[in-house]
This record gives sequence, structure tokens and C-alpha cells, in this order.
Amino acid sequence: MPSDERAPVKLSLPLEFQQDIFKELREEDELIIIARGLGLLRIVTNLLHSYDAAGNNLILLVGADERENVWIGEALAEHAAVSMSPKARGLSLVNTDLMSVGTREKMYVQGGIFSITSRILIVDFLSGLLNPETVTGVVVLHAEKVVATSLEAFILRIYRQKNKSGFLKAFSDSPEPFTTGFAPLTNMMKNLFLQKPALYPRFHVTVAKSLEGRKKAEVIELEVPMTEAMRDIQNAVLECVEASISELRKSNTGIEMEDWTLDSALHRNFDTTIRRQLDPVWHRTSFKTRQIVRDLSLLRTILHALLAYDAVNFNKYLDTVLAASQPPPGSTKQNQSPWLFLDAADTIFTTAKRRVYEGKISNTDLINNPNVVPDSLRPVLEEFPKWTQLAEILQEIERDSYLNPAPQDSSNGSILIMCGDQGTCSQLREYLQTMYVRLGGEEDEDDFQEPSASFMMRRRLRSYLAWKRDFSKVSSVLFSENEKAINSSTDQRIQNRKANKPPPNKRRRVRGGGTAVSGPSRTDTGAVRTAGDRDAHIASLMAELKPTEIESMQKTEIGLDPLENMEDYYELFDMNDLVIIHPYEGDMDEHVLEETKPRYVIMYEPDAAFIRRIEVYRSSHTDRTVKVFFMYYGGSVEEQRYLSTVRREKDAFTRLIRERGNMALTINPTNTDPQESFLRTINTRIAGGGRLAATAQPPRVVVDVREFRSSLPSLLHGQSIIVVPCMLTVGDYILTPQICIERKSVRDLIGSFANGRLYNQVEAMMEHYKSPMLLIEFDQNKSFTLEPFSDLSVSSGAASVVPDLQSKIVMLTLAFPRLKIIWSSSPYQTAEIFSELKKNADEPDPLKAVQLGLDPDMQGDEIRSFNQVTQDMLRALPGMNEKAVMTLILEVENLQELANLEEREICGLIGTDIGRRVYRFFNRSVWEDVAVPMLG
Repeated sequence: MPSDERAPVKLSLPLEFQQDIFKELREEDELIIIARGLGLLRIVTNLLHSYDAAGNNLILLVGADERENVWIGEALAEHAAVSMSPKARGLSLVNTDLMSVGTREKMYVQGGIFSITSRILIVDFLSGLLNPETVTGVVVLHAEKVVATSLEAFILRIYRQKNKSGFLKAFSDSPEPFTTGFAPLTNMMKNLFLQKPALYPRFHVTVAKSLEGRKKAEVIELEVPMTEAMRDIQNAVLECVEASISELRKSNTGIEMEDWTLDSALHRNFDTTIRRQLDPVWHRTSFKTRQIVRDLSLLRTILHALLAYDAVNFNKYLDTVLAASQPPPGSTKQNQSPWLFLDAADTIFTTAKRRVYEGKISNTDLINNPNVVPDSLRPVLEEFPKWTQLAEILQEIERDSYLNPAPQDSSNGSILIMCGDQGTCSQLREYLQTMYVRLGGEEDEDDFQEPSASFMMRRRLRSYLAWKRDFSKVSSVLFSENEKAINSSTDQRIQNRKANKPPPNKRRRVRGGGTAVSGPSRTDTGAVRTAGDRDAHIASLMAELKPTEIESMQKTEIGLDPLENMEDYYELFDMNDLVIIHPYEGDMDEHVLEETKPRYVIMYEPDAAFIRRIEVYRSSHTDRTVKVFFMYYGGSVEEQRYLSTVRREKDAFTRLIRERGNMALTINPTNTDPQESFLRTINTRIAGGGRLAATAQPPRVVVDVREFRSSLPSLLHGQSIIVVPCMLTVGDYILTPQICIERKSVRDLIGSFANGRLYNQVEAMMEHYKSPMLLIEFDQNKSFTLEPFSDLSVSSGAASVVPDLQSKIVMLTLAFPRLKIIWSSSPYQTAEIFSELKKNADEPDPLKAVQLGLDPDMQGDEIRSFNQVTQDMLRALPGMNEKAVMTLILEVENLQELANLEEREICGLIGTDIGRRVYRFFNRSVWEDVAVPMLG
């Protein structure tokens, strides 16, 4: 076990509550739940540096995303440079399958701090590449995601079973997930193998003292009134949301509906919450209910777009929504969303158009003068009230900077504007660049001229008219193609019925199911069957027809630059003159504040976490002056969402404090009694009064490494079954020398039937195993039926998926009589089934399981060294089987070389039939076959 030296470390934790958390973590293992914006990553990096500076440690960081890895890596490098620690190594990333096994093994032996993905770490633990006993400690980020079936819980279970002395620290800045369910904090502590939770809300005594005891940042709150049109649209959308929730309540009695309120509907996960509650009875819900659940997500997006998009782009977005909601020609309107028939829906569309222009747009005007505003239109071009307020704030800052020069402190005179996303950032940049440009195209020299967005909005209106011309063409072509496809499909079905014979994809017993798998299904008509498909189709086509606004701006603004006399045109910016526009990015915002050291901060949109980051920043640097302008639309959804977020977090901490006070001590039994281990090896199934047979080996299952994306390996390990990860070419789970199982979720099953891959997989199992089995596994939180997967947006095609899938399963069993099918309602039941199948059977040999299906001259380690992503791409090619995949991996250097091979060369490698299909796949002209007929 590497030593854990307590070397003196220079910390960068200036606040008292941060120092208290650090001291607690150095003394004992804890789960830290802290409010958002209080510097969680800063605490984590100081903790990691304290162990890094001691040297001779192996620390594993689990759960960090890509941006957090960058943040922590840079912070550890800065700590090492400042503290002059000779033993500090910084952060090493292990986050890709391209890193070879030998490389990882050498890195583990050398020690250090490793941020490693959960899937790689669990495989390295189980395969013995990394011995858990050599690990000094584990640090877990995003502890709220460590549920019982997660890979992180699997990792911690193995770590604690084999390592009792190593430390374990867990962190989270999201308290809400810890308050759902029965005794949620207690259950989460069991998953984390921890006993003590530490809670640090904003109202914690030490936190409040740290942030309020010193000089506060000056905050100016600005309530911006919405325009009358914006208020009308918002009220209309909320009326549609309320009507939709009311319909859901009427149609789904007997379900817990406490959170089905208008306030909850404003949050991002509202439709997800409703869907989770309806999933167990989803097959019994009506089509109308399913439609409303999807509509709630759309209505919430419209609410966001109202406050984020300018008037022109908001109207453009509603045009696409309306076009996608229109029924195909010849169909009834019964399949349209119910909210579209409300008077409030008419208010939304008419008011949105009235914000842009008055009058009508004729097709003649669009065709003849695409870039000119027609005389029949009277542009209105309503501007956002926040734009004017932002210009006034900048003018006030300019006067304040002139009258009150920068004080003698370490802050810069720069201005930091924080927005919700990159789209708003681009919008504000364009506005600030053009707010003094008049319609003539020249910049106004009058310093007292009021700023205006008229030039920008006029330009967007011309762009909108050109877009609308192309959009009308695409819509007409789209619906005409859709109608033709539906009519041809209908004619085909009528002809089949007249001939009194089954459709082409229903042929009886075909050896191998070749025709059944590759034949056209009834839903493969080329028609856009659902509103969602139609919406996505329109969006993709419009993305091809119209360049992005950023690209168009670059084309107009970038000219010829000969790069002569560069010193006359280029110079470094003075930090006091910079206006920086940046989106909210969570903990990354702390970096922005530290690097820019702004004197003025404008919060264009409210964000509770960023307000706390300002408090932490100001309290951490008493020598810097910060003035904050906090903008929000009064009486808007934006204000309600902000207040609701703060209230939800406070309520979550209150419930956690109450549960912690009543929580019993969590004991995780990691020690196994030797007698119990012996009894587990005794087979308790007695056949014919025979004696109990004690096996010398514990139960073992060989698992394909790709299966660690699922929760089943963790559940098998929880039943005291040894899980052996291997790179298998035949099957997913090897239970015994005779039993091989291919696991499919229902969605995977549908996809495997569509591309023909399942046929090849079953054929390989039939060749090498006596008892091949197909496991069809359902989600434990959903109904145990196929009907939810036939959920389409139109009722006419909703029932066609299930019979089609069932018929394919029947044809598969007819083609392979020895194939057994296992239906499992959840991963928990699957683990029980596997335990029953292994009774009275020998244990599988991992080496033999790996070699089956491979070239006899090829070893398992060689296969494992290849890129797994490339192997998966090869398997997705039409007609491919495992033997052909392995041949191409050995004979062809990469996919580019394969795509450039001649047909005879490919056929010489993998056979004529498969070779021709692969060659046609790479050399098919997609544009001529698909895009040109669609665009006409």
C-alpha cells in the first residue's frame, strides 16, 4: 500500500468554510453536498494536490467530465508550480479505448492522480490490470449519479471489498436528486460505501459568515418590463401548458400528480418526470396522452425562445413548428396536437408575426425580390427591452469610468457580460457592433444619438424573407413526396390483398432469415410518418439550404488582408477597454472571473449559481472592486424559473438536514464470512435425492467488455458471481461451456433486425455453442410489453411495429430451431435467471471463449489492441460477420483504405457476396439517390 504522507501544502482556499471542508476531508471519509457556486472544484483540486505533493500515491478520480478534467489539470499544474513540490505529477487522463493495456498498466505502477472513465476502470479492476489494494484512495465527483445499478457503484463495491484502508471522498453540488424516493440519502450513502454526509447550503452558518462578513460586491438589480406583445405570447403559452396539464390529469387518474403543476412545468425535466411516472402504464395510455407529453416539451421550448430569440428568429421558429404540425394532404386533423386548436395558440402565432411585420407576403414578391422588403409589408421589428437597458448600462459604466477612474486595486476596468448560451452571446455581439449604425449603413458620429437595433433587425428581416422563399419550396416538395409515398404504400397493400398472398417481408421460413431481415418493411415507405420526423426533416433540409448567421456575417465582414504594415493595424488590447461576452458554464465561470478580473459584471440573464460565484470571488479578493448589474424581465417565466430554482434548492437542503438528523448509521458489509463463502459454493438444487455437490470454484461468468455499458454485470457481481471481462466475438455472456447468451434491449433488437446483424450473431452462436440463447431485456421502470416501442406520432402506423417485430422473432426461431429466447422484465430478473442457468453446470473457460470465432493464429491480446470503435463500425456494414470483420482488421490498415479498395480486392478478402455489398455501400451516390429527388 503506498504511503499517505501528510506533507505541508500551500492551499488556495481563502474562505473559512472552504478550509473547514478541506480539514474534514483530510481527517475522514465523507460525502460533501454543497450548494452550487460555492467553489466545489477549488476544494477538490486542493485536496488532490495535498496527496499529489506527498508523492508515492495512486489516486483515482471518478465521474469528472471533459471540462472538469481541464479545470482540475490546469489547477494542479498551477499548484505544483507555486508550491515548488518536486513529487507532484499533476493529472493524467485515462479516457479512451485507444490507450493500450500495457500503457495503462505502466501508468498505474508509476502512481499519480488519474481521471479515468468508469467503463475502463471497472474492466481494469475485474481483469486484474489494476489491483484495488494498491490504490491510495478514490475521489468521486457528481455523487448524485451513483445509483445502485451504476458503474460507479460497481467500482466502489469492488474497491471496498478488496481495500479497507484506502480513503474514499464523494462530492456533489446538486442536492435535489438526494431527496427523491424513500430514505434517499440513506440509500445513496450505501451506494457510496460512506457513513457520514456533510451538508453546506448557502444558509450554513460558516458559509454565510464567510460571504457576508467581508466587503460585499455592489449589486444593482434591474427589473426590465416586457413589451405588451411578449406578455401576450407568454400568457398564451402558459394557458396552453395549463390546458395540457389539465388534460393529462383527466386522462390519467390514479397516478401521483402532486408535481403536475404550472410551476413545475417551467423546469427542464418536467416532461421527463411525467414520462417516468407514466412509463409503467405507457402501453395503456391513450394516443392523446402521449401527444400531450411531447407537446409540453415543445411549449417549454417556445417559452425559452420568446425570451432568447429576437422577434424575427422567434417568428421563424414558429413557422417551422406550424409546418411540422400540419397533417399530410388527405389526412384528418385528429392527429394534430390539442393545444393548436386553442384560441391561445392563434394568439401566439398572430402576435409573433405582428412583432415582425404587418401585411401579407405573396409568393410573387418572394420569388422576384428575395432580398428586398416588399412594399406590401410594413416592418415593425420589435426590439428586446433588454437591449436598450444593456446600452444604458454601458453608457453609465462609461460615465462612471470617466468621472471615477479605476481605484488602486488589482482588478481591471473590463466589462463582463454573462448570458445563457452561445446563441445569446452572438446576438449581443451583433447588437453592440451595430447599435449606432443607421439604416444608411454608416455609423452615426453623434455621441448623444440613442442606440438602436434597427439596422440589425432590418438585416435579419431580409434574411428571413429569403429563408421563407426556400422554406415554402421545401415544404411543398416534402408533403408531395410524403403523399406519393403513402399512396404507393397503400396501392402495394391493396395489390397484396388482391393476390391473397403475404407482403414481401412476410415470406415463410427462409433459411437464415435473409429475405426477412433485409426485405422492405411496411414502415420503410420513405414517407415522413410522424410530426417529429417531419420537423427533423425540415430542419435538416433548411440547414443545407441556408448558411448559418455566423458564416454569413463572416463573409460580409472579412475582406482582403495583405498583412502589410501590420504594426499600423494590430496591437494588444488594453484590459480596461475590453467588453467580454461569455455564456454560463458552471464551475468554468470561476476561471473567467479569475482571468478577466472584471470591474463591472452584467448578468444579462439570471443565474443563482453565478451570483454565489460573484460572492465567493469578491470575498476571496478583498483588494478587487466588483459592481454587478442583475437584469431580468419582471413578471416573466425567467423570473419565476429563477425564484423556483432557489426555492427548490433550499427545500432540498432542508429535507436533507432533517433526514440526516434521523438517519441510522450506515453499515456496508464488505467482509465475507469464510463459512458463508463455502456455503455459497454448495449447489442447493437436489435432483432425485442426490447428495449436495460442493464445487471447488466459485461461480463465474465471462462478459464482453462492451456489455459494461449496462447494469447487468454489476448485478451479477452483487450475487457473488465472478465477472470476467473479455473481448468476445461470439455472444455477450458465456455462462457455461455450452450456454452462450446474446443480450438485446428492445431498441437494440429492432435495430439489429433492421441491419441484419442479429442473423450473423445467432449464426455464430449456433456454430460454436450447444445452447445458444437470445436474451430480450426490458427496462425495470417500464411496462413489460413491446407496445411502448411502437409509439409513433400518428395512430395509423402505431400498431404496425409490434406485429412486424413479433413476426421477425418467429422467423428467426424457425430459421434457427436450437435458439432459445429469454424474456426478462428487468436486469434484476436477468441476474436471477443467470444464477438458475448456472446451477449443476461447469464454469466457462475465458481463454476458450475469447478464441472462439477468431482466426486460430490470432491471440486474444492482439484483438484487444485494436480500436473498438473501428470494430463496431465494421460490424455495422451490410452483410458483415465476425470472420469478415477480423479479416479486414488484419488485412486493411484503416477505414479509408477499405473505402478506396476496388471491388475485386474486397471480394478477394471476404468473399464475393459480402464484398459486393460492402463495395456498393462505400461507392453509392447518396446525393443523387436521395437529395436531388427531394429538392426537385
